[in-house]
Amino acid sequence: MKTESTQHIKGSWPKMNMRKWLNLKKSVDGFHSVNVTPDRSERRKSCSDDGRYAVVPEELSEEWLTNDNNGRPNQETVDHSMFVGTWNVGGNCPHKDLDVRDWLKTSTPADIYVIGFQEIVPLNAGNVLGAENKSPAVKWLSLIHQALNTNPQSPIIYNSPSSVDHHQSTLKPRASFSEDELGHEQFQRVLNNINDPEGIRNPGFSLVASKQMVGIFLCIFIRDDFRHHVSDLKVSCVGRGIMGYLGNKGSISISMTLHRTTFCFVCTHLASGEKEGDEFKRNLDVMEILKKTKFYRSFRTLGKPVPPSNILGHEKIIWLGDLNYRLSSTSDDVHEILQRNDWQTLLEKDQLKIEQKAGRIFEGWEEGKICFAPTYKYITNTDYYVAQTSTPKDKRRTPAWCDRILWKGEGLKQISYVRGESKFSDHRPVNSLFYAQVNLPLNEYGTTNSKDPNTMGSSLLRAYVAKFQDQELLSKTSSCIESTPRFS
Repeated sequence: MKTESTQHIKGSWPKMNMRKWLNLKKSVDGFHSVNVTPDRSERRKSCSDDGRYAVVPEELSEEWLTNDNNGRPNQETVDHSMFVGTWNVGGNCPHKDLDVRDWLKTSTPADIYVIGFQEIVPLNAGNVLGAENKSPAVKWLSLIHQALNTNPQSPIIYNSPSSVDHHQSTLKPRASFSEDELGHEQFQRVLNNINDPEGIRNPGFSLVASKQMVGIFLCIFIRDDFRHHVSDLKVSCVGRGIMGYLGNKGSISISMTLHRTTFCFVCTHLASGEKEGDEFKRNLDVMEILKKTKFYRSFRTLGKPVPPSNILGHEKIIWLGDLNYRLSSTSDDVHEILQRNDWQTLLEKDQLKIEQKAGRIFEGWEEGKICFAPTYKYITNTDYYVAQTSTPKDKRRTPAWCDRILWKGEGLKQISYVRGESKFSDHRPVNSLFYAQVNLPLNEYGTTNSKDPNTMGSSLLRAYVAKFQDQELLSKTSSCIESTPRFS
């Protein structure tokens, strides 16, 4: 007699793969996300009403739900640093000794790490049509988690109004710290770490969301001390591969709200090929991804914006991945220019820039200045492009900037746009560091929640630090502001 569990397992494989082949709308399968928001929109009645909440009725207007302080819009903001990385790993499974720290390294740990991969599995018929191979994704997550949570950054010491010394071993606090001297982000971290005699160290990072579709994989890691400010995590996948549906090409998009600002991260692998006209296939992929990506609404949260239902509805959007745009000319002058490292002349032939300038795709989107060599196509484990060798087993490929990061939205400032030099794949990884301006919720007094060091306005920070003149009182201040916030 067959058990119920045996019958379920036997019947689940064809059902799962039929859904995968036809790209049916059950895209949340395999989506990892943390439980960051309650199921209902609730507000605490008072500080003494532990466990008792007033439920916001569904019939209340969206304007009331998305504005605090008697309908007045939020005016307070905070800057969060955000690392965005993309890498086509060529179907190679990572080994335990692969070091990704150089790729993920920034001057100080970012607050958010958004990391996208393409071809984490070989794009053969078994992986495209069969059950999803999750083993490489698990290994990549393990490597990233280990890299982000080991080898803390060197202590950052503040000794004088005009300099920051990274080589001292003790923190010397003083009451005259100012945001202008240290910068907004560092100023917050001084207060958050004021009790640490070794200075500012790695705050720790956790995975909050991840999703795989065949070879495309997108994951988001966030600092442990403010991941509870993330809400409304949703995912949407669009297959653009075989027959225009299968997941060997396409996109994974993750939507989330940080404080009161909506973000969308779109990881894509677009149509390949360098024949004349192939760029229009890639344009079509982008248009179809924008049209077909849908995020279905759930319960709304008090003080949060209504989650957008599509990509362009978000306030801040990052598009990353192997976009596969090539160079418009494959003549010998490309290789001559390449030898001179004249990237700007070569970029005049870049299909993505040509199509964008013509208004056919990514109109209104931004991309940082490219000051690095083409990222594709290399002979694996070498610094040589395939075009530079006559090896018969390799198809001739003109070097190109296939791997890109674009963005759209106010309040996003790009700090860096570089490539890594790992020889693990036939692509080089690319990463960018952003500062993202995020709207903070207001409490009933019309100010930001001063009890949370991650959402504290700059004026409150200055007031706290200036008020106390010695280490003991600063320590008490830090302890006080880390107490439980007033609102759930």
